[in-house]
Amino acid sequence: MKKMLVTGGAGFIGSNFVHYTLKNHPDYQVTVIDKLTYAGNPANLSAVLDKIEFVTGDICDAELIDRLVADTDIVVHFAAESHNDNSLKDPYPFVETNIIGTFRILEAVRNHGKRLHHISTDEVFGDLELDDPNRFKETTPYNPSSPYSATKAGSDHLVRAWIRSFGVQATISNCSNNYGPFQHVEKFIPRQITEILEDRQPKLYGTGENVRDWIHVDDHNSAVHLIIEKGKIGDTYIIGADNDHTNNKMVIEMILELMGKPRDWYEHVNDRPGHDLRYAMDSSKLHSELGWEPQFTDNNGMERGLQETIDWYKANPDWWKPQKAETEAKYKAAGH
Repeated sequence: MKKMLVTGGAGFIGSNFVHYTLKNHPDYQVTVIDKLTYAGNPANLSAVLDKIEFVTGDICDAELIDRLVADTDIVVHFAAESHNDNSLKDPYPFVETNIIGTFRILEAVRNHGKRLHHISTDEVFGDLELDDPNRFKETTPYNPSSPYSATKAGSDHLVRAWIRSFGVQATISNCSNNYGPFQHVEKFIPRQITEILEDRQPKLYGTGENVRDWIHVDDHNSAVHLIIEKGKIGDTYIIGADNDHTNNKMVIEMILELMGKPRDWYEHVNDRPGHDLRYAMDSSKLHSELGWEPQFTDNNGMERGLQETIDWYKANPDWWKPQKAETEAKYKAAGH
């Protein structure tokens, strides 16, 4: 069997990737490393702990990372600090994990000649005006807006430098906003769902006209596997589902309708500093070169993906309720 090391595998996207891999690619023997910060939850992997090796550890620990990478074939690097609001309050953990942690992984894969796939975000590109017809492409210049996106941009540049300077066998993907099971309630979609489940009006930053390209986490992870199998070493791939929706009309109101509430049953709160206006992804390279097709695309697919996500949060209150009160207290203190 091929050996795969998944960093950040107890987080939202990483844990879904582990589940997706075990289900759809059983030829991989999976090891997960996760620091288990507030965003890493071992309960995300409880159903598969007997099928994987789990290591509690920090990707900044050079000795640990070197040992784990030496005993694997491929590293899939999800581990990151990823919350914009938190990065505005305290940027240092983002510099440490996203920059130093990625450096440690790059040095390990370089020293042991291993394959790397680096997971990044659309936020490295900054934002587009609401009426701008352009979309982010692999060649779009970087223009990050927050400490989070700046450190992710820095990690991408490190990977490209190690590819060019040292011949590291790596690929990069920049993905749009993910949603699905196991996502922390601080994030936009699960926050709205859990507010409604607790019979409180969901809260919307500013006017809610910000546009995001929402992708179901399983679509993201299917694309990552395709890049691992068929992607060109050294290349970057945009992952998007062509689900460009405003946060109000086509996300929060869709959630409210699916949950049996009036479409206008939400509260506007102060916008966050530096809130990007619009993200839009051009994943034509992934379609044309690798033949990828998302399953949860267009309005019908988005509704189906949201309904499945709502059903998951309804069925798993024991998973999200312990996070909820503390998360809302933080938002209240910030005026959100």
